[in-house]
Amino acid sequence: MAFIKLHSAEEWRARLGKSGRPAVVTIGNFDGVHMGHQKILRETCSLAAETGAMSVVLTFYPHPARVLRPAQAPLLLMTLDQRLAAIERMGLHAVLVLAFDEALAKMSAESFVQTLLKETLDASAVVTGNNFRFGRGQQGDAKLLDSMGLDVYPSPPVEFGGIAVSSTAIRAAVGEGRMEDAARMLGGPFSLAGDIVAGTGQGRKLVVPTLNLRTQQEQLPQCGVYVTETMVGGGTFRSATNVGTRPTFDGARLAIESHLLDFSEDLTGGGMEIRFLKRLRDEQKFSDSEELRAQVLRDIEQARAYFHAQSFESSK
Repeated sequence: MAFIKLHSAEEWRARLGKSGRPAVVTIGNFDGVHMGHQKILRETCSLAAETGAMSVVLTFYPHPARVLRPAQAPLLLMTLDQRLAAIERMGLHAVLVLAFDEALAKMSAESFVQTLLKETLDASAVVTGNNFRFGRGQQGDAKLLDSMGLDVYPSPPVEFGGIAVSSTAIRAAVGEGRMEDAARMLGGPFSLAGDIVAGTGQGRKLVVPTLNLRTQQEQLPQCGVYVTETMVGGGTFRSATNVGTRPTFDGARLAIESHLLDFSEDLTGGGMEIRFLKRLRDEQKFSDSEELRAQVLRDIEQARAYFHAQSFESSK
């Protein structure tokens, strides 16, 4: 069965409303699709397989905080398309993306269960995460689901360093440049994806050639220099990446510039993804381009040493 992505209750009812197949549903934002999310999604798939049901994710766009508390809305780890692709890779049958607006925010928890879970999705069971709440004022919980005839399967949180893995904790790690911590919670390196765009040309002329990334992702790593892997043109290349405003050249606009080791192609467009492995240093302002170039060359050697050490460890 091909993965199904639908974007409204009406679309779901028109496409799947007469399938006669119940659903095992999990509900949430799933930003980052981290280790805790992955555990919930695996449990949803397993339970659905045991009962012959569809495994379904019910998620929202935009993030509810954008509607309810816009000033406190978090910077998201993933775009919607990235989130749906990550959910698909987990083996789910379908996802329903509901537009989170004022009407949905005002829907009572009882109406949410009756209208969306029971009448639309034909849910037989719900797999819930820790502190799961839903409906107007977050009045709904697992107890309400049970009282309205749904089987509830709570999934205990995944912990890292004694702290529950969460999108909030990962945002903090990425924003502070703690890429190893973020990777442990995500189950793999944090990455930024988007398109190659033209830079100012100063880096190629005065320092080292780089590929410049434009991304729609919101949560960026702390400004600085990182050991990275860059995926471009169907290949994966070791790299060193700077996230910052290029203060030596009096830059004002944030740039994400990746120097690929042992790479000589001159690319001006196409897709690109950067995986952040380790932070090397803060971004600095240098007295001139020569001083900057000398530091960048040291950064590149540090990146090479990192990859050499990783290769040595993996060969043991």
